[in-house]
Amino acid sequence: MVLTATCSFSVGGGGRTEVREMFIGALGCNIAWGLIDAVLYWLACFHARGKNIMALRAAREKENPDEAYRVIAEALPPLIASVTTATEFEPIRQKLRQLPAPPEHPHLTKDEWLAGVGVFLLVFVSTLPVVLPFLFVHEPRQALRVSNWIAVALLFLTGYIYGYRTGYRPLRSGLIGIVIGAAMVGATMALGG
Repeated sequence: MVLTATCSFSVGGGGRTEVREMFIGALGCNIAWGLIDAVLYWLACFHARGKNIMALRAAREKENPDEAYRVIAEALPPLIASVTTATEFEPIRQKLRQLPAPPEHPHLTKDEWLAGVGVFLLVFVSTLPVVLPFLFVHEPRQALRVSNWIAVALLFLTGYIYGYRTGYRPLRSGLIGIVIGAAMVGATMALGG
């Protein structure tokens, strides 16, 4: 989002007043997106908790063991469920029946609330390296170039880490991150964003 603001600045490219307005706009935009991402994270956690409560209830309450096994299998990762036999599902079913009754309604844990705040901070803080050149480099065109290079470096770093974490080639993933990021910015600008 911040790239959209900084890149659109190059179209109007102006003096210090425009730089200040772009800076405030970029920060405001990322505050808004940080809040949106945090709320979406909390909603996803709430949904997952509710789904788990319903699955636990169903697995505990099904009288027909085969139906209970199906519910348990749906809650497991597909690969694990595919290699689990009916004789292995029964001890799981029995242990689930011994657990305390699940809560009536889902709720967020303290860790989930804090993680949502972390999502907000991550989105907001990711803005700073890209907009700081506009505060410290007094020539707007040069500040834009520095900002763009920082953005490219961050896109590469994000892609590299993503590749490393997913077992994909980190270098290739970093380069793909640059291409995807540039395409998204281009599309956003073309659509008037």
